[in-house]
Amino acid sequence: MDYLNLLSVLMKGTGTTILLFLIIIAASIPLGMVLTLLMRTHIKPLVWLVRAYIFIMRGTPLLLQLLFIYFGVPFLPVIGKYIAIESRFWAAVVAFSLNYAAYFAEIFRGGFLAVDKGQHEAAKVLGLSKSQTLFHVVFPQMIRVALPSVSNESMILIKDTALVYAVGVIDLLETAKGQVNSLASVTPYLFAAVIYLLMNTILTLIFRQLEKRFHFETAGS
Repeated sequence: MDYLNLLSVLMKGTGTTILLFLIIIAASIPLGMVLTLLMRTHIKPLVWLVRAYIFIMRGTPLLLQLLFIYFGVPFLPVIGKYIAIESRFWAAVVAFSLNYAAYFAEIFRGGFLAVDKGQHEAAKVLGLSKSQTLFHVVFPQMIRVALPSVSNESMILIKDTALVYAVGVIDLLETAKGQVNSLASVTPYLFAAVIYLLMNTILTLIFRQLEKRFHFETAGS
């Protein structure tokens, strides 16, 4: 077996997996933060709407959401043909981003709740505005609390990207599956497992550095 050729083929699928991960993270984390901030408003209908969204996205399978967005949306009455996503790749990006935004929203909400209310009172005494208190006092502490959970969700995301096979996107796992069938060997699966482990190891190291940085900054402030 030509292991170098096998690795070369698998790296093409790995590129798709990494690209999916980066785009989804870049979209879902900011969206999750927006959802969290909306839940903190005093507009009750908006809060209920966001909570309903989060409940639905967390309470139904990601695979179902993926299939619905790519295969189901075109059949929606009236609007289906206008909002349907023809690209399998981008349909996957949208489905994953909407799903993970709900999880990140709950993580950030927990981070905000973990910040001592005394911090708000101290900021008020110092004459800080609500926006200054949010961005300079509460936000850094919330991020420090939320980072371990964000790290965990990010690692899950790398593995969850394998679900894109359902809409025909050729990622790392799907490439490995094709090689297993072609070579009649389980070696491609072993290679794929090592690559997934390497990606998660790198991600873990990155988040550990971020946690150390935010811990240092908040401790020194």
